[in-house]
Amino acid sequence: MHDPDDEVWARILTTVIDESHLVAAEQLTETVDRALRPAGLGVEVLMVDLAQRALHVVLVDASGAPIPVEGTTGGRAYQLTEIVVGGDHDGERVLWLPLLDGTERVGVLRVALDDEVVDGAILRRRLWALAGLVGHLLMTKLGQSTWLQQLRARRLSPASELLWQQLAPRTLATDRVVISALLEPADEVAGDAYDYAVGDAIDLAIFDGVGHDLMAGISTAVAVTAIRNARRDGIRDLTVQAERADALLEQYDRPGRFVTAALGRLDVATGELTYLLAGHPPPLVLRGGHMVKQLTRPPRLPLGITAPAAAPADVVGHEQLEPGDRVLFYTDGITEARDEHGRFFGEQRLIDMAERAEQDQLSAPETLRRLVAAVMAHQNERLQDDATLLVLDWASDRHPRLFPSISDHG
Repeated sequence: MHDPDDEVWARILTTVIDESHLVAAEQLTETVDRALRPAGLGVEVLMVDLAQRALHVVLVDASGAPIPVEGTTGGRAYQLTEIVVGGDHDGERVLWLPLLDGTERVGVLRVALDDEVVDGAILRRRLWALAGLVGHLLMTKLGQSTWLQQLRARRLSPASELLWQQLAPRTLATDRVVISALLEPADEVAGDAYDYAVGDAIDLAIFDGVGHDLMAGISTAVAVTAIRNARRDGIRDLTVQAERADALLEQYDRPGRFVTAALGRLDVATGELTYLLAGHPPPLVLRGGHMVKQLTRPPRLPLGITAPAAAPADVVGHEQLEPGDRVLFYTDGITEARDEHGRFFGEQRLIDMAERAEQDQLSAPETLRRLVAAVMAHQNERLQDDATLLVLDWASDRHPRLFPSISDHG
């Protein structure tokens, strides 16, 4: 004996999938809403902006202002990656579901329930499956839709446009690792970037190009390209990867330009982290919610500087991580952010906030979003330098935090 509701939901998913091949990005909300009407549900698809400050309805003629991520029911669903209950009017029943593309948060799904619809675990499991499909569709449409790109970021500087096109997703996870990264200011970032690649080993890097203009972005783009190209050529030695970046920057960049970087390679099976600092701040290791050490192997010169200099013979460091360890990489735009009185945000404040976030069991992407929000607030919402964070969790139980718990209560 079969459940007739199963047939309804099979038709819903089939309709969304079939129509998605030809539907334009600005029609996505209408398409999903039309498919769900037979189940007594009304839907709005909302995309988060690049700075993760507001949620925008994916609809050309959407009425009403964007929904702030801070202090709203929809924003709470986004922040906590949970299904949250809350209507806009008395008596209205609404479920807010996080939208993910893989494990990257891209927005929320607002689902209004008709009176006869029962809110329970079965409905929420079905809606969560639908939300996964919609999250993938949203990001698939993003690359070819100028309208959707404008909705996501009203204005990007040329340097920001260059770098955002190169970056990996902000969050990626397996059952062994979680990687998350964040750049600010999202619309004007010039020389910062991050990169990672996932396999039996995790390769990752964070970059900070000198300057605050398009040329800084070009220098960083060249460095990222060189490191990626070296990895894909099978080069695992971080020293040789850095030398490949030196050579490419020397060949194609202007004299005096350079890029600081922290390169890392994690053996997923053993937890051995190999790292190299090229004039970059040392990463932090957090264990059990507390910072236990800095990775302070003496650095080599920044990428692109090849003049002879007194430098340690071996610049590659090795750190044995323990299960559950978190490694936090950052650029100096975080710690050197100044308030109106010239006071630095500082390393200790970064450590304190990172420890508190782990003790509060926040997900990696939400930890970074709140850290960057604090840095922005410290500088009165106007950074003087790019600020970038990248976090790596190894062999932990943190990956379930990236997904909602399915229950009858929101």
